[in-house]
Amino acid sequence: MAKQDRAIRTRQTILSAAAKVFEERGYQAATINEIIVLAGVTKGALYFHFPSKEHVAEGVLNEQDQNLPIPDRASKVQQLVDTVVLHAHRLQTDPMVRAGVRLTLDQQAQDLDRSGPFVRWSEVGNELLEKAQAQGELLDHVSTAETADVLVGSFAGIQSMSQAVCEYQDLPGRVSSLLRHILPSVVIPSVLASVDITEDRGARVHAELLDRAARHEAAPVS
Repeated sequence: MAKQDRAIRTRQTILSAAAKVFEERGYQAATINEIIVLAGVTKGALYFHFPSKEHVAEGVLNEQDQNLPIPDRASKVQQLVDTVVLHAHRLQTDPMVRAGVRLTLDQQAQDLDRSGPFVRWSEVGNELLEKAQAQGELLDHVSTAETADVLVGSFAGIQSMSQAVCEYQDLPGRVSSLLRHILPSVVIPSVLASVDITEDRGARVHAELLDRAARHEAAPVS
């Protein structure tokens, strides 16, 4: 078990170092040697976990949406909003998420399959919108798949603009504005009136998840 734990820690150390290098340098300019030096591991250790730079980058891409899921909400529109604003909060606070997003949008990374995060986020959005539709939260004309794609694409543009203008400092406000523009075209007014899309919603959801995780760890094992 100790050996397995060590391997997991080593893999995470490599991914954390890779995230920092990819975020600062981009995929094309980043080198395996930079990642090895920053991680403080041997070349053999890195290649044991990741056969190539492409595999390291794929590992970072896959890490960006591996955090705790949003708990079920009575309103599936609120659950969708919470998923979006939490990701925005993590972009401000989590280097792994920032690196994953940079790789996803890096058009110089021509040998890297960058479609995965877009596809996964669209699937998550579509699933929540389908549940919202089933319980009567959406307007009759809404195509859930189309709305999910529009939301994911719009978020990608908003976060990219925020990163270029001020290193994500205004991202919560921009995301709140995005939701205020998109949601009225898909959500029935009576539901929308009770949905929280305020700028600090992402930070509050993040705090909720940390509290849940702490209580879960503290709970006695039966």
